[in-house]
Amino acid sequence: MHTPTKVGTGAVPLTGSLPSDTFCPQAQRRFVLIAAILASALGFIDGSVLAIATPAIRVDLGASLAEAQWISNAYALTLSALILVGGAAGDRFGLRHSFVAGIVLFIAASLACALAPNPAVLIAFRAIQGVGAAVMVPGSLALIAKAYPKKERGRAIGIWAAASALTMALGPVLGGFVLSAFGDGIWRAIFAINLPLGLISIYLLLAKVPADAPAEKRSLDLGGAALAILAFGALAYGLTSMSGDGEGLMSGPSIAAGAVLLVVFIVFERRRREPMIDLSLFRIGAFAGANVATFFLYFALSANLFYLPMLMIAGWGLSTAEVGFIFLPLSALIALLSGPVGQWSDRIGPRFPIASGSLVVAVAFAGLALLAYWGIHNFWLGVFPLMALMGFGMALVVSPLSTAIMTAVEDKDTGAGSGINNAVSRIGGLIAVAAMGSLAAWVYAAVLGTGAGIPGFGEPAPAGLAPGLDAARLAASDAAFAAVAAVTALLCLLSAITAWMTVSGERLPWARDTANQQG
Repeated sequence: MHTPTKVGTGAVPLTGSLPSDTFCPQAQRRFVLIAAILASALGFIDGSVLAIATPAIRVDLGASLAEAQWISNAYALTLSALILVGGAAGDRFGLRHSFVAGIVLFIAASLACALAPNPAVLIAFRAIQGVGAAVMVPGSLALIAKAYPKKERGRAIGIWAAASALTMALGPVLGGFVLSAFGDGIWRAIFAINLPLGLISIYLLLAKVPADAPAEKRSLDLGGAALAILAFGALAYGLTSMSGDGEGLMSGPSIAAGAVLLVVFIVFERRRREPMIDLSLFRIGAFAGANVATFFLYFALSANLFYLPMLMIAGWGLSTAEVGFIFLPLSALIALLSGPVGQWSDRIGPRFPIASGSLVVAVAFAGLALLAYWGIHNFWLGVFPLMALMGFGMALVVSPLSTAIMTAVEDKDTGAGSGINNAVSRIGGLIAVAAMGSLAAWVYAAVLGTGAGIPGFGEPAPAGLAPGLDAARLAASDAAFAAVAAVTALLCLLSAITAWMTVSGERLPWARDTANQQG
């Protein structure tokens, strides 16, 4: 996670080396910034709004819980496996060319998602969306860094980060109002809105921005990317199939196959001259520890942000307009506090902010577990304050975690370290949605039972459902989410312990230099 790009659940790794001179004339730099903001908005809108639109998609397409999980995971799988290859493509072919190619693929897949007639087609094109995003996401920030000279780069990146945070904050709010006003079928507009945004970005890049020269002829580790997709895909399928009707027998073989493929991936990467992931970095204790803490924390975050809206909309019967505010405190507090927290972390070292922030998030998720367990169905007095507490905890973590990753490795490896940490956070989210869905389905079935006419976890109550069965369904939904929130609270505690034991607690060198100058 490369400062100051972290505005949501994954930072953007810079690719290549930053130039001292820029390829872009001053009058055209603003077009680079606008295009990068619009393109980044594509991913943020899809990612955050989709969480509250999932119940509507399930109703409209008749999707099961396992299919709903894969609507999220298909995108996360290809994005997390290919994002490092996407960064290398920008270096090899030129950032503008690869950025445009990623946007084109992303919006083409988005249109196909908007027209999807069934869950299988939607899942397939979500995977293709992830491929486009893997090229597009690294290119947005890297192109800004390459277009602006050093003295202007910080301000430009700050504008990009602020706009991205605003998009993530307001996207679910506006999306929730639209879903409430126009009904379940309007979820398709979430994907269709990518067309005008993407076309404007492409026009600005091709008509207003000159082409940049490729930075270096880096090889593309497509073999490693394919193995990563197969390995994590098999693991996610095995975990997801536990919650699918009649598919549980495949979970064991799929998880075993995924584990074997993961070993093959590691061996393959170690033998490559230019691997997608430099595994030698994990020999550094602070780097490995920071990534373990990242995995636990973003596993917990992703699970709650995926299943909590599902519980409140399909289980509690709250409107999407109300639930749309769920992301607001997270993105707003990260945007407001990351700068001051980053300066504080420089003065005292990143260990305490990361560990304390993870503990705050653990308390917030434990609070959500208790709310669900006790059956307290109040969004504004119950859930929203806890989400604000969670946002405060994440704001304590984000910038120091970026610093911990960058200071754990040599200067020449900061880009690689940032990219790996970004991929780890996304893989954590992928596994979380798969594994916690199975846990939720198991607890739900244990409380309510299964059978004809009984809706599954996260499915809205059908019309005419008997009052007694509806009350039992609600109790089972609460119990299922309480289990998810309790597990994720424990994982945040593990994240705090890992960070405290591995991350540096020393004041950073540049902070010491500043203090000496002031003294």
